[in-house]
Amino acid sequence: MATPLTSPPQRTDAARTAPALRFIAHRAAWALFTLWLLSILAFAGGQLLPGDIGRAVLGPLADARAVTALNHQLGADRPAFEQYVMWISHALRGDFGLSWSYRQSVAPFVGAALLKSAILGLLAFVVVVPAGIGAGVWAALHAGRPLDRAISTAGLCASAVPEFVSSIALILVFGVWLRWLPIEAVAPPGAGVAEQLRHLVLPVLPLVFVFFGYLARMARAGMLGALDADYTRTAILKGLPQRVVIVRHVLRNALLPTVTVAATQLGYLIGGLVVVETLFRYPGIGSLIYNAAKAKDFPMLEAGVLAIGAVYTLANLAADLLHVLLDPRLRTRAGP
Repeated sequence: MATPLTSPPQRTDAARTAPALRFIAHRAAWALFTLWLLSILAFAGGQLLPGDIGRAVLGPLADARAVTALNHQLGADRPAFEQYVMWISHALRGDFGLSWSYRQSVAPFVGAALLKSAILGLLAFVVVVPAGIGAGVWAALHAGRPLDRAISTAGLCASAVPEFVSSIALILVFGVWLRWLPIEAVAPPGAGVAEQLRHLVLPVLPLVFVFFGYLARMARAGMLGALDADYTRTAILKGLPQRVVIVRHVLRNALLPTVTVAATQLGYLIGGLVVVETLFRYPGIGSLIYNAAKAKDFPMLEAGVLAIGAVYTLANLAADLLHVLLDPRLRTRAGP
């Protein structure tokens, strides 16, 4: 007697989403491990800075006994491992200690500086992502033509110029010679939103220049690959209009790598601002870390570096989550 034919079991919603959850959990575990390694490196870097901590805080004319007493009070004379354990155990509770320069809690200074850098980074992000992706798509649609070569050349030149070079050039041209824009990034007290944004134009432009060419090249390469794909040719053979083919079939597949990479760049825009913030006297996290390193304010320095590491980690996790949401293959890539 023949056995009846049965349809294969259907995968439940939980089974379909399990690969994505495992992917995110794996990335989160690596992020925590990376933060732990970063905490060790930040602490070790602070310990390796030359100079005496007590002498740096009290000044070169302070009495030697006062310097020794301060080092003992701050725990600087304890073994390095004991200092790290004490610091990381307090940091996990949100307590990064007292600033040796300001004699106040470190957390408010780091939080305020990180917020300032976030404003500057987000402004650059909302400008460079549409501009870079739009330019890359437009160049791909006109591949081989003068417009394509002009966009590619401009993007390559903008990416090759370091931030400090473009910052100085912008200050000289628009701030000193033409006097169109203010040099300092901080607006005077009581200034309106428009005036505050006007002060941020020059600091934002160097960040836009650096990432414009990178995003434009990625978007152009993704578009060229998608335009030459089989599904694009099939859609054209079906008689679909060119606009429909590009919007529905090409852009979604072409811009997936570009969008996820753009999300990871947000971490750099917020954390990699030391040069820009120093040149434009902007009180962000980069400037805070630079001043803490000069003053040998180890609690401030270590908390600032760890905050930047957390920003990078969260940005990468957000990019991974965005990749999972945009790419259905990651949500179903598992065995039955």
